[in-house]
Amino acid sequence: MPTIKSFPLPDLGEGLTEADLLTWLVGVGDTVELNQNIAEVETAKAAVELPSPFAGVVAALHVSEGDTVEVGVPIIDIRVDGGDEDVAAPESPAAESPAPESVEDAPEADRARSPEDGEERVPVLVGYGVVKEGSSRRGGRAGAPVSTVPNGQNGKPLAAPPVRKLAKDNAVDLAEIPATGTRGDVTREDVESYLQGENTVGEVEPQRSGREERTPIKGVRKHTADAMVRSAFTAPHVTEFVTVDVTETLTLLDSLRSSAHFAEVRLTPLALVAKAVLVALKSNPSLNSSWDEANQEIVTKYYVNLGIAAATPRGLMVPNIKNAHELSFVDLARALADLTRTAKEGKSSPVDLSDGTITITNVGVFGVDAGTPILNPGEAGILCFGSIRRMPWEYQGEIALRSVTTLSLSFDHRLVDGRQGSEFLALVGRLLSDPLNLIALG
Repeated sequence: MPTIKSFPLPDLGEGLTEADLLTWLVGVGDTVELNQNIAEVETAKAAVELPSPFAGVVAALHVSEGDTVEVGVPIIDIRVDGGDEDVAAPESPAAESPAPESVEDAPEADRARSPEDGEERVPVLVGYGVVKEGSSRRGGRAGAPVSTVPNGQNGKPLAAPPVRKLAKDNAVDLAEIPATGTRGDVTREDVESYLQGENTVGEVEPQRSGREERTPIKGVRKHTADAMVRSAFTAPHVTEFVTVDVTETLTLLDSLRSSAHFAEVRLTPLALVAKAVLVALKSNPSLNSSWDEANQEIVTKYYVNLGIAAATPRGLMVPNIKNAHELSFVDLARALADLTRTAKEGKSSPVDLSDGTITITNVGVFGVDAGTPILNPGEAGILCFGSIRRMPWEYQGEIALRSVTTLSLSFDHRLVDGRQGSEFLALVGRLLSDPLNLIALG
């Protein structure tokens, strides 16, 4: 006999208690398969897709797009023919540990067999999903035909969160944009082409009215606001500044770019700043510590998960490079490029955003000289890297035109004394003014 099974919003890991439902990928009456993606949700950490733990027919949707839902609240009812055999086995989501790229990459203990077809299953966000030949993790199939008609499923257009934001920022209705994505979804290129007038099917003029716009405080914006207020009123911030001549650093950077070792690596000044921070931490470990209020302990960390503050389509995020202290400079530069690209695409995972130990924020990319950044909660220090400008500077006893930047360091005065913070910032400055020290000390 058919039975109705409710699917509550699962625990997405990292201590998160709620999520915003961005998009339903199914509607009432749709037939869904086990582990078929049924919705996109956004947490304070990342945007993820929810696979169905049941196979059957959608009987009801309990929440609307844009709603904030607490963990454990039912979001969908599915009518199933069988019993518990249709239920995905594990309860913990793969958001806590990234899903392997293939069955071969999955640990033996994490594999399960489908009794019907013998295919191996590997962890996805919720439960286990069958990996079928030609399938992707997001439910698409390799070689699927590209749709060029106005998109949508049950009248609702498909698009990733960054694409939705791009459309919203430009007052564009996604339903009016022809989709070319492999899942019938609207891509960033589709939106950009539409805005440029390359696609005119159903085009309408953006409608704006009134003198105000009200935006609900949700997702990353809400998380960032809460975290910054908590940090500002918990940790006693101190900010110090130093202005340094980085002409030699830029010269070294140009030399490295022409080296065969960096032929396929995008090298930026930020890479050398990151290296200088890692070197300076060796003699200033207090900047890589945290305050454990519950146990009344200072936790000094001898590993570095280097955070990079990034402006993303979903707001300010701080993904970090795990165990950055173990990386060669080539690998560090490559990791920085990968982290930045992933963040800008809005694809940083909860794992990418957790357990950072110290952060760099690069305001120079916006043409800003310096700042007084707020600490990422739980960290002792954040280094602000300002713009590099050509200006008159004393060099070898004369005034010359040099490349100069300002570094500012905010630190938690509970963890870092003034002398410790000053020595760390001064050392980073010296390393960047004479980058040969990076080789000697690194």
